[in-house]
Amino acid sequence: MTSPFRPTLALAVLMAAGPVLAAGPAFAQAPKVREHSVASGKQVRLVMVPNLKKDCSLGPQPELKVTSPPKNGALIQRAGKVKTPATYRCPNADANVQALFYESKAGFTGTDEVTVEIKGTDGNVSTQTIKLTVGGAGTKEGPKDGAKDGAKKDSTDL
Repeated sequence: MTSPFRPTLALAVLMAAGPVLAAGPAFAQAPKVREHSVASGKQVRLVMVPNLKKDCSLGPQPELKVTSPPKNGALIQRAGKVKTPATYRCPNADANVQALFYESKAGFTGTDEVTVEIKGTDGNVSTQTIKLTVGGAGTKEGPKDGAKDGAKKDSTDL
């Protein structure tokens, strides 16, 4: 004996599964927006990502992918090794890092913007948009949000 099709049951199942189906395979994180000041023509580090897992063990090398390059400058990507600052979640740990630096065109002042996807050691991908204010030689450099990681940021040295 065959059972009749029950439209109310099918509709209830679709309504319950709708949010899951619409979201796709994973929930995307909202892009993080940061602001940063830099003197014209001077290199500044925008992002530095270590290969440390949440438990502070070493993981795979993080990946940086520029999805929107700057219009008025250039980016330099470097890999290196650092010892994390004492204030970091994994204090004084030796880590491999990927870093991204920005340098404006000579004499440029104004605003610029970079968007980068960061794939961490856990495999999660986050997006950061960095809004740059490029000023004259006397511009106070650094993140406008006050974030400090205790590391040198005014050259391509990690």
